[in-house]
Amino acid sequence: MKSAALRERLEAFRPRIDMPAFVAVLFLVCLGVTMVASASSALAAQANHDVWFYAKRQAVFAVVGVVALFVGASIPPRVFEKKAYPFLAFAFFLLVIVLIPGIGRMAGGARRWIEIGPIGIQAGEVMKLALVVWLSRSLAQKVKDGRILRFSTGVLPHMIVPGLAVMLLLGEPDFGTSMLLLAVTFVLLFVAGARLGLLFAVMCAVVPFAVHQIASSEYRMKRVLAFLDPWTHRSDIGYQITESLMTFGSGGFFGAGLGESKQKLFFLPSAHTDFIFAVVGEELGFLGAMAVLGAFFVIGARSLQAALGRNRPFHAYLTLGLVSILLVQMLFNVCVVLGLVPTKGITLPFVSYGGSSLVASMFLAGMLLRLIDEGLDESPLPRRRGDDGDDDTLPGRPA
Repeated sequence: MKSAALRERLEAFRPRIDMPAFVAVLFLVCLGVTMVASASSALAAQANHDVWFYAKRQAVFAVVGVVALFVGASIPPRVFEKKAYPFLAFAFFLLVIVLIPGIGRMAGGARRWIEIGPIGIQAGEVMKLALVVWLSRSLAQKVKDGRILRFSTGVLPHMIVPGLAVMLLLGEPDFGTSMLLLAVTFVLLFVAGARLGLLFAVMCAVVPFAVHQIASSEYRMKRVLAFLDPWTHRSDIGYQITESLMTFGSGGFFGAGLGESKQKLFFLPSAHTDFIFAVVGEELGFLGAMAVLGAFFVIGARSLQAALGRNRPFHAYLTLGLVSILLVQMLFNVCVVLGLVPTKGITLPFVSYGGSSLVASMFLAGMLLRLIDEGLDESPLPRRRGDDGDDDTLPGRPA
């Protein structure tokens, strides 16, 4: 009996991976290492006297990321459901201590990293995952008893918690992650069935706050002005976005060829980080850019298919929340590169250079791959209440 129970418990922690989505993630990671090697070569040679400096670091991060992916794919979703509140408290703890001088490391004018020996932890990355786990558990409970339809119980608590996280993130400052958290929160509230009128009212209340945050910051106002008329400010505040547009547009349909980028030669700032998608467009052309977007489409489509097939709301919301983090961040990065939104420092998941971001995204992807694999194994059930007391209703907007 004991051996059977042990085998059952070990089986529950066996990695479960959806292969199409896994292949899409690996494609993006491998492409990322390749493009980082190309886009960072000139900078690495000048700053570190090693043309492969950033590429080698990204390759190491990718290997660690694959391990993180399998760890994420090994943890049953119920573990996150049970630990949602402690996990959220831990994420808030990190957001607080990162603001303390001597603990949080300054880089690029922002205090976002906590260094533990050779390991750097980005507090915002932890909060992304913790908030989605907490929202998924809370919304699953609110949907079950109908409290999602009331403002005081369905909307307000789910705006206060992200609001507190946003206030701490703005203290770093990290405006991009703040907007990402709010966007994912609205997605999950909409999917859970919160009243559209209430969501619209909250959105109207958030807009003035966002406008104030932009207007009160000189560098954010400069980015807005550069977005509105980049070519007029070509030589100063509009330099980065105009260089990005020229970089992406110069690739044509087939691209200049891998490693043949001219803009990476100190013309395009942040070529291997925030603007790596522009280098993809220059070297691999329209086809390469579509391949990147196609890989994200596969991940999104598989996630949506799995979420619609889940019988437990928590699993469905967690699936949608995790994929929303990846897709919203991807869309934001691509829109910045194409000049569709003001410039903001936000990376392209799996592709941009960055250790903590890549490892965190891979762990998140591992959780998502397990949820997809489990979800596609289930079949939708009619609306009923299970024997265990859980509402097995498929998640959706209540009647």
